[in-house]
Amino acid sequence: MTSASRPVLTADRELALLRELIQAASSGPGVEPLAAAAARIITAATDSDVCFVHVLDDTERSLTLAGATPPFDAEVGKIRLPLGQGISGWVASNREPVVIRNDKESDPRYLPFQSLRGRDFTSMVSVPMETDPGGLVGVLNVHTVAQRQFEDRDVELLLVIGRLIAGAMHQARLHRQLVSRERAHENFVEQVIEAQELERRRLASDIHDGISQRLVTLSYRLDAAAQAVDDRVALTEQLDRARELADLTLQEARAAISGLRPPVLDDLGLSGGLASLARSIPQVHIDLKIDTELADERLPDHIELALYRIAQECLQNVVKHARASRARLTFTMSRGDQGEVARLEIVDDGVGFDTLEHPLGSDEMGGYGLLSMAERAEIVGGRLNIRSRPGTGTTVTATIPVPSAR
Repeated sequence: MTSASRPVLTADRELALLRELIQAASSGPGVEPLAAAAARIITAATDSDVCFVHVLDDTERSLTLAGATPPFDAEVGKIRLPLGQGISGWVASNREPVVIRNDKESDPRYLPFQSLRGRDFTSMVSVPMETDPGGLVGVLNVHTVAQRQFEDRDVELLLVIGRLIAGAMHQARLHRQLVSRERAHENFVEQVIEAQELERRRLASDIHDGISQRLVTLSYRLDAAAQAVDDRVALTEQLDRARELADLTLQEARAAISGLRPPVLDDLGLSGGLASLARSIPQVHIDLKIDTELADERLPDHIELALYRIAQECLQNVVKHARASRARLTFTMSRGDQGEVARLEIVDDGVGFDTLEHPLGSDEMGGYGLLSMAERAEIVGGRLNIRSRPGTGTTVTATIPVPSAR
C-alpha cells in the first residue's frame, strides 16, 4: 500500500490512540487543555502534520479554535469562525464530514486564515464532533502537507474520535458555563449589595441636604409668619416663601421616590409607563406597538419594574451610543408551554456593533449597560437577547415568564 493511500490509522495503533484519548478526557474539566491534548495525540497517531480542534462557543453561533498542534497553539482563542463560513463552519452547520485531497482553494467553502498557513497543507479531513446529550460540540480538522488519499474508513474513525472527544468536551463546556454562572452570580450579588448601599447613601444625602434643610427653613418661615401676624405685607411674604419651600420639598420627595420606583407605573401601569417613557425622548422618533388590550393589564410589580428599567436603559443607549434616527418599541404578551410570557423588543436603525467582538458584559461595552439589562431580566427569571451588526442597527429583546397567579 502506498503512502498516498494508506489508512489514517493502522489497526494496532487504534487501541493505543483510544486509550490516550480516554486518559486525556478524564484528566480534568478544562476545554482548552483537552482540545490541546487531543490535537497532539491525533496528529501523532495519524501521521498527519497538524490537527485543529474548533469548539462551539457559548453563544452557539461561532467556532473558536480551542486546540492545535504546535506551533499553531499560539493561535488558540484568536481564531473565530461563524457557523456556515469556511470548511469548518460548513461542517458545523451541516453536520457532515468534508474530505479535500488536493486544491483546497478551488472549493468555494474554503476560507484561508493567514496565521494558520492553510496553503502549506494539501489534503484535509474535517468532521463534526457530536454527542447525543449535547448535540454539536465542535469540528475536528486533520491536515497533511503531502497529498493523502483519505478513505471512508479514515473518515469513520475520525468521526468516532470526534464523538469520543465531544462527550468529554461537552462536560467541560458545561463545567465552564457553571463556573462562569457562579462567578457572575457572586459578582451580581456583590454589585447588588454595593448598589443598595450607594442608593441608601444617596437617599440619605438627598434627604439630609435637600428635604431636611428645606423643612428646617420652612419652619423658620412659619415662625417668622407667626411673629408678623400684625404686619400683613410681611405675613404674606413669609407665607409665599413657605409655600415655595413646600412645593420644592414635595418635588424633591417625589424625585427620591421615583428613583426607587417610577410613580408612572403605579399611575399608568407598564403599557402607559412605556408610552410615557417613549414620549420623554424627543431626540429619536419612537414607534410604539403595544396591544390596546394590554392597557389595563397589570403584571407583578417586580416584573413591571424590570421591564421598565430595561426599556429605560435601552432607550438611553439608543440616544447616547446608537446615533439612531428611529426606533420601534414593541410590548406583547403571549402564551407558551410554560404559561404567559411578557416580551419587550426595542429596534433601532443606528450604527450597530459586532456582538462577536464585543460580547455581552465585555469591558468595551461597559458604557452601554448591556450587562445591567441582562441581569435585570435574569433576576426575574427571564433572558435578554441582543442582535446587532455594524451598520444594521440593534435589536434588544427581553422575554420574562409571568406567573400564572397574578
